[in-house]
Amino acid sequence: MGDDRNEAQGHGQGGDHGHGPKEKQFEFTVDGVEYATPSSSLTGAQIKALIPNFDTSYQLVKEGKGNEPDEVVTDDTTVSLDVHPRLSFYTVPPATFGQ
Repeated sequence: MGDDRNEAQGHGQGGDHGHGPKEKQFEFTVDGVEYATPSSSLTGAQIKALIPNFDTSYQLVKEGKGNEPDEVVTDDTTVSLDVHPRLSFYTVPPATFGQ
């Protein structure tokens, strides 16, 4: 009766307790939900594929940091996840971003 939700969440830095090197995970959030992948970069299509029941009519938007504007991520756009702090994305219905 365990809680399986922790599988996709990072648990911080810790020792490997003699089990060998742990594969690095690159974390990001979409609509407040945490995701992790061993890939240091993904396309918009790959990110959308990780989101359960993603509505393909919606757009994926990368939140800008500081004074950077938010940016629509198309299916062909490659995004580097090897950044700190981790990237945050959100989804919007069609024809609403930038209006």
